[in-house]
Amino acid sequence: METQAQKEHQWLAQLVGDWTYESEGDMLDGKPPVKQTGKERVRSLDGLWVVCESSGDSPDAGPSAMVMTLGYDSARKRYVGTFIASMMTHLWVYDGQLDAAEKVLTLDAEGPSVTTEGKTAKYKDRIEVKGPDHRVMTSAFLGDDGEWHQFMTANYRRAT
Repeated sequence: METQAQKEHQWLAQLVGDWTYESEGDMLDGKPPVKQTGKERVRSLDGLWVVCESSGDSPDAGPSAMVMTLGYDSARKRYVGTFIASMMTHLWVYDGQLDAAEKVLTLDAEGPSVTTEGKTAKYKDRIEVKGPDHRVMTSAFLGDDGEWHQFMTANYRRAT
């Protein structure tokens, strides 16, 4: 099957490169937010997919490694992807869309609840492109109260 990159695939190309990041996450356990710094390398798979490989360290949580894949499913007309991390056993599966201004990619997922053990919850990861050398990722979950609660923010800055 021959597939050519579309404009949606080209949007992902702006993520390719080496990045540094600083993140802050609320573990929702009453303790102060966990801060982490790290590096990320984003590479393209023939212009159709990007693979984001990160490693970081936190004084509170120790070292971590993460891998995110992102692509665009031309048949479904949706962005798709996955996320795995060394600090969890759940494989996150993304389904998302780009906003009208083509600045924010919102990725929906479902996974273990951060507030109620044994339950699942809906999550949203948002990647907002602030400029060619800066992007912000936020994560939120849908609470039992029906409201979205943001629990993580990461600022990525292009290293090269």
